[in-house]
Amino acid sequence: MTQRAFLNVETSLTGRRWVGPADDIVRLAEAMAQQTRLPLALCQTLAARGVAATEAETFLAPQLRDLLPDPLRMKDTARAAERFLAAVKSRQRIAIFADYDVDGGSSAALLILWLRAMGTKATLYIPDRIDEGYGPNVPAMAALGAAHDLILCVDCGTLSHDPIAAAGCDVVVLDHHLGGDTLPPAYAVVNPNRQDESGDLGHLCAASVVFLMLVEANRQLRGQGVTGPDLMSMLDLVALATVADVAPLIGVNRAFVRQGLKVLARRERVGLRALADVARMDQAPTPYALGFLLGPRVNAGGRIGQADLGARLLATDDPHEAAALAERLDTLNTERRDIEMRVRIEAMAQAEERGFDGPLVWAAAEGWHPGVVGIVAARIKEATHRPAVVIGLDGDEGKGSGRSISGVDLGAAIHRVAAEGLLIKGGGHKMAAGLTVARDKLEEAMARLSDLLEKQGSGSAGIEDLRVDSLLAPSAVTPALIEQIEAAGPFGASAPAPRFAFADMAVSARRMGETHLRLSFGDGLGTKLEAVAFGAFDGPLGPALEQSGHNRFHLTGRLELNHWGGRTKVQLRLEDAAIA
Repeated sequence: MTQRAFLNVETSLTGRRWVGPADDIVRLAEAMAQQTRLPLALCQTLAARGVAATEAETFLAPQLRDLLPDPLRMKDTARAAERFLAAVKSRQRIAIFADYDVDGGSSAALLILWLRAMGTKATLYIPDRIDEGYGPNVPAMAALGAAHDLILCVDCGTLSHDPIAAAGCDVVVLDHHLGGDTLPPAYAVVNPNRQDESGDLGHLCAASVVFLMLVEANRQLRGQGVTGPDLMSMLDLVALATVADVAPLIGVNRAFVRQGLKVLARRERVGLRALADVARMDQAPTPYALGFLLGPRVNAGGRIGQADLGARLLATDDPHEAAALAERLDTLNTERRDIEMRVRIEAMAQAEERGFDGPLVWAAAEGWHPGVVGIVAARIKEATHRPAVVIGLDGDEGKGSGRSISGVDLGAAIHRVAAEGLLIKGGGHKMAAGLTVARDKLEEAMARLSDLLEKQGSGSAGIEDLRVDSLLAPSAVTPALIEQIEAAGPFGASAPAPRFAFADMAVSARRMGETHLRLSFGDGLGTKLEAVAFGAFDGPLGPALEQSGHNRFHLTGRLELNHWGGRTKVQLRLEDAAIA
């Protein structure tokens, strides 16, 4: 039986049906509120995440020591740590080959900082996105191998059979991307997404894998009577990578981010401090800040600038270098946004012409910058509720990136198409993947990818229902309530912030800039709240609310605290509305 629409909203202003919590969740939340004396709104958030009343206290205060998995649960971890420590002890030459994104840069920085604390240096190598593409390549690995005794491949390498064979020295892979049927000829491959792993730790990003290898290295050092570097102080890097790589905020990832935000708030890492300053972060760091303020700037070097800028910023201990790198990355991020906007407009027009009703939405054109195709794919995915792939063509080849929707494993599908010979290379994980395709096989490859995604159920459903967690009255919303709800976080991938609804509200709206909307709303009983809707005029939400007349509306979105001018106010991040 179809669940009744929440507040009877069958079709909202954005075309979605609102669905409230299931009856059993409502009952569990009410019982939890009675048992724990916690606010009902918080209990509804906990119950929706499967937290029992007896677990509420520990869930709201997660301890890393309780959630940290034994590193030896991943195959090859002990072997990797032993080889790593042997290189340090023997003063061997170590190179780090890292991916050019935030996860790769954070992973490299973790290793560089650990080695620096042990009095050892390493060579950092990050490939150029355009000239070399993702992951190890034969010329780079051969050159590094000729000058080093050990190469650590971080956030890459699991599928790099030929480049690792060309290295001519020991190679340790620390990665999280989906593995193939066979492993490369590396000394050790630590990856929770190897085919012979259980997948229990498959939600870890590469920086978390590196962190766990370092935990094992410190444990082995303790067995030798030596104290290793302080790993807890490095959790800001693990948190940044986890959020920026859109890893699900469940289990130990949640604890990593919670603790990492505390480390970041101390502003002890000069690179992140400089980056926070150029991003004008004037309040305590949040997952939003990691994902939308710091992450894009770290990424900017790898996208359209010099590939190693982000990793160098994260690893530096020189305030002057940090300030210069942060300024450069901020400038590049502005340039990236301009390039992205042009490509997004062109790609969306092409995809719309091809049609949005299939299991895959894709676009490809000459000259689209490879550094922004992933972001554009994410925007198209959000707009169409379909997996999306965007490809920049250059000569006989195209390099592209894809983003998926919940329940559809894009990485596995792209890996399959590559194995069948329709892609030059390709792979990734469930929600994001990259590919290289020959121009003359583009249409065939996209058709095959579309078929594979259709078999997973992509395209079989229309626009997703909008899930609402709870109904609130404006008078119930206080800064204290929001702080209590935030204790159930951090919120992000696979753990979205709760969405609250306000029924039958009178609204007063005004446009902010070109596309944003600000409004105040209330129920006529005295309490009024502020709301903001970014990008509201890119769709029907902004015009409808701006011209609201005497209509009253049901509103829904996420609650947050807005710190401005020394004051803290409650604010609704508005996502949808419906005429009451």
